[in-house]
Amino acid sequence: MVVEDNALNIKLFCDLLDAHGHETRPVIDSREAIDTARAFDPDLVVTDIQLPHIDGMELMRLIRDEEPPLCRIPIMAVTAYAGEGDDERIRKAGAQAYVSKPISVIRFVEAVEKLLAEGPIPERCEGEADSVPVHDAHVGQDESGPENGAASQDNQQEEADPGPDQPPLI
Repeated sequence: MVVEDNALNIKLFCDLLDAHGHETRPVIDSREAIDTARAFDPDLVVTDIQLPHIDGMELMRLIRDEEPPLCRIPIMAVTAYAGEGDDERIRKAGAQAYVSKPISVIRFVEAVEKLLAEGPIPERCEGEADSVPVHDAHVGQDESGPENGAASQDNQQEEADPGPDQPPLI
């Protein structure tokens, strides 16, 4: 699912993702994003930060406050205003990665593929019961090795993999 209010950017992001074999669902109005995510059940959310109505930071928080599986969907933020401290602020809001505009096509696709390969985030959701295990793994833009929980995510990827006949839903 791609949440972006700029028509040219949403077309670019969706075209890039479609060209790499992903099924995309564009959302121009951020007020519709949660309902669309519930109905579409995406494998990844790509969201702009500077959105009217509900900004990307709030949208990420709202997704993280949802029940599973929605709260475990990886999120990649896209922003034109990447400044000092933004990385930490964006990750605290719920993103596993972010890309600055203007985007590098290669960097954008690599970040998407990495998040999809890692699958759903292992952290417990806000409203989830305490009996659900929390894995000590954090997903980000840097390369993860087994010491960062990448090996434990292999099993999650098998469960999250839509199979050869279905492209990942973005």
